[in-house]
Amino acid sequence: MDTALLRQASVLDIDEQIELVEAIWSNIVALGKTPALNAAQACELDWRMADHAANPEDAIPWAQVKAAAQSRIRP
Repeated sequence: MDTALLRQASVLDIDEQIELVEAIWSNIVALGKTPALNAAQACELDWRMADHAANPEDAIPWAQVKAAAQSRIRP
């Protein structure tokens, strides 16, 4: 990894860093490049999908999850 690039990103405020990470991840997804799951991740994903199928009313919208997470890291 280019440490100079990481240093440049580290001077951004937290909101900008989050936006950068989201933009990078969106770009990776748009290119169709997703990392392979290891066995533990695949097992966890299977469990979560089964739990969601059994309890769909327990789902929390992404916007709500994101807002709650951001409120925890902002001063």
